[in-house]
Amino acid sequence: MIRLATRKSLLALWQTEYVARELRRHHPDVEVDLLPLSTRGDEVLDRSLSEIGGKGVFLKELERALLDGAADIAVHSLKDVPAESPPGLALSVVMPRADWADWWLTADGRTPDELPAGARVGTSSLRRQSQLLRRFPDLEVVPIRGNVQTRMGLMTSGQVDAVILAAAGIQRLDFPYSHRLALGPPDFIPAPGQGVIVTQCRAGDARIEQLLAPLGCRETDDQVAAERAVVATLGGDCRMPLAALAQIDDDGTLTLHARLCSPDGRSAVERVERGQREQARELGVRAGRYLLEHGGSEIIAALPDAEP
Repeated sequence: MIRLATRKSLLALWQTEYVARELRRHHPDVEVDLLPLSTRGDEVLDRSLSEIGGKGVFLKELERALLDGAADIAVHSLKDVPAESPPGLALSVVMPRADWADWWLTADGRTPDELPAGARVGTSSLRRQSQLLRRFPDLEVVPIRGNVQTRMGLMTSGQVDAVILAAAGIQRLDFPYSHRLALGPPDFIPAPGQGVIVTQCRAGDARIEQLLAPLGCRETDDQVAAERAVVATLGGDCRMPLAALAQIDDDGTLTLHARLCSPDGRSAVERVERGQREQARELGVRAGRYLLEHGGSEIIAALPDAEP
């Protein structure tokens, strides 16, 4: 039997069921079971992620289950995963990337430039907040937490005028919406690894790694290698308002666009790197170093400290 650790949210369960289905498809003789767990990120909803330790708070209980032997595989959204796994654990495979965009969701179809000054926009992400305020400084950002249903409910009930959510989550849950606008470059860049499901297992567990190998996607692997190299170069802190997107052309050219903004959007530094996909990590390191050397260090130094 293979046991898959997962958060209990509907989206996390969908993602883990997807991995389970793929494992059963490739290995029909292997029994696969789910181990739903509650994480601090799911339980503490009255503070922002940056205040309680960043997106890594969604991982700790799942990683503990791996280290304790209660689970064989943990399933994560890659955008929630810090640059380095804890000792004894390793990321194994990245699944094919879904839609990487953020969606602007409203009840009435108004776009960001059609909202009046002071209109309320709900998001739990410093990255989304910083890029929104950089382009539309007169809007008010309202921190919101909770699952997709909760955040969409704040918009449909009129408590906020719009919400920004990851397109992949809405699509995977087939969640109904009235009006949406895809936010993309040049004004909006997604989180590193957005739209990607990743598996994590005990380091050196050859049996599990072999079972997972057919689930991986080479193109996605190269894309996220570049994006996560930016994260690692900047210190591996997924609380940062950091955006990165790598795309691969038909001729094998990888284009990486990275941006770091201050939470209020007033300061920003960005970099575009191009090269062959085999240079993915090198391109990410180069982009990260550029960000640090051209104002990124000052942006990071001014970020509020998270609670332990």
